[in-house]
Amino acid sequence: MDYKSSLIQDGNPMENLEKQLICPICLEMFTKPVVILPCQHNLCRKCANDIFQAANPYWTGRVGSAAMSGGRFRCPSCRHEVIMDRHGVYGLQRNLLVENIIDIYKQECSSRPLQKGSHPMCKEHEDEKINIYCLTCEVPTCSMCKVFGAHKACEVAPLQSVFQGQKTELSNCISMLVAGNDRVQTIITQLEDSCRVTKENSHQVKEELSQKFDMLYAILDEKKSELLQRITREQEEKLGFLEALIQQYREQLDKSTKLVETAIQSLDEPGGAIFLLSAKQLIRSIVEASKGCQLGKIEQGFENMDYFTLDLEHVADTLRTIDFGTDEEEEEFIQEEEDHEEEESTEGKEEGHQ
Repeated sequence: MDYKSSLIQDGNPMENLEKQLICPICLEMFTKPVVILPCQHNLCRKCANDIFQAANPYWTGRVGSAAMSGGRFRCPSCRHEVIMDRHGVYGLQRNLLVENIIDIYKQECSSRPLQKGSHPMCKEHEDEKINIYCLTCEVPTCSMCKVFGAHKACEVAPLQSVFQGQKTELSNCISMLVAGNDRVQTIITQLEDSCRVTKENSHQVKEELSQKFDMLYAILDEKKSELLQRITREQEEKLGFLEALIQQYREQLDKSTKLVETAIQSLDEPGGAIFLLSAKQLIRSIVEASKGCQLGKIEQGFENMDYFTLDLEHVADTLRTIDFGTDEEEEEFIQEEEDHEEEESTEGKEEGHQ
């Protein structure tokens, strides 16, 4: 490989040198150790070994049998076929010159941090490289600008020292930003956990609220059934009494009707003796039947059922005041309900005594 002629042909030696140090297999800069083929082309030994292994899958390796051939290898650049010995690619010679050039190139690149393979030039002095840093204006510049140009009254420093300082500062800023991002991510995670817990708690209190209202519905249904049964029993008692009284009056009416018919027949009797024989008893029966009109009667307002009327206005007002509150408010509400129930019980007992 003629590195000198290649470097002369290009106006940018560092860029052209980098092209000469590219492995034709991995297309990256050679990775040591570098081996040279008989055709004078260079390869990373790892890349060469990968190709050799793929082309010779039955090769036993470096510790294989001495009687076995090392296999064949074709150069990826010129396709020249190389017959290997039993050591395979490990039998190829290392190109120490290329390895040294790689070390020198990397060292040179590390001293040129602003731009790989080239150096920025001053816009005011095109032939001068930017090699110092103006601390006053906080911009990189060249030596001519410091001596004759816009920065001659400014304070300057070596470019490399400022580069290292700002690089350290930028690294610190990155670390600070990453730490801030971690804190933000932690906050996001906490907020997401809060969202999940809020949903779970909301579902729980909804279930509890539904259960409490279902309990109220059950109490109301039970009380409704109880009161309806009391009204039904009162209705049946009154209707039974009225129907029995109706039956008594009907029986009395039938007797009176028969007595009237018998009396009329007696009045049609022409013979006085026959009439007198039955008239006395008939008169007594009619008088007795007349007394039967004194059967049981119902009091005025007997059919009235108004005493089963409920005043639920205070209950409705209490239900309308149902709201979410503290435990103390709930205890006060329960105490008020118990006091109200005691008052109703006392009033019921007083009415019973009366």
